[in-house]
Amino acid sequence: MKQPKIMDTKPKISLIIPAYNEEKYLGSCLEHALKNGGSDFFEIIVIDNASTDQTATIASNYPQVRVVREDWKGLTRARERGLKEARGEILAYLDADTHLPPGWTKTAIKEFNQNPKLVALSGPYTYYDFPRTQQIWIKLYWFAATVMYWFTGYMLVGGNFLIKKEVLEKMSGFNTKIEFYGEDTDLARRASKYGKVKFNLKLIMPTSARRLKGQGTLKTAYFYFINFISQVVLHRSTTKDYADLR
Repeated sequence: MKQPKIMDTKPKISLIIPAYNEEKYLGSCLEHALKNGGSDFFEIIVIDNASTDQTATIASNYPQVRVVREDWKGLTRARERGLKEARGEILAYLDADTHLPPGWTKTAIKEFNQNPKLVALSGPYTYYDFPRTQQIWIKLYWFAATVMYWFTGYMLVGGNFLIKKEVLEKMSGFNTKIEFYGEDTDLARRASKYGKVKFNLKLIMPTSARRLKGQGTLKTAYFYFINFISQVVLHRSTTKDYADLR
């Protein structure tokens, strides 16, 4: 069988980092992004989402970074502002407490070049500040998530995904009525109508375990799971409230 031709192009990727009171984590996030993917990013945008600390000041210390203020607080609102500001063909969304690893951008570019029908790409988290003795629970969680992906055919992780800008615009962007839980599944489900939404276990993103520590591992896993199911089946989230853990 003739193998499909793999394109060898470098798309314009806009990296968008929503940040609300992220002075503790943002500097390290940007250092990793610039060191391990800087040359592959067309632009890097930090959305200062109504922060009251030194978030904007820290981001402004990097000449490669453009800082945009969004006073309407909320994760989906910050991501939507990133869509409006970005000039790239593909938008990469990371959380402000992530550490972009070497090879992440190369893997993403290869995926989009290999499959013209690919519209969105995501992968799992690892946790750089979580005890090794509890990592087994994380592995079990991602195993269960992968099984769910096989059934649905779509899955995105909110702090670790890329999506084609033209598709996101056709979808009318993010659902700003969703505060937190389920917003990534809502996005994945709607994007799947325009092409392939792929979950790649090799597209790993190290992030902070602050939510697991502050809210509890099992409780957090429950919230993510129940809202994933609710979005898939009912097309809405069941959990309306969430806590900002900084």
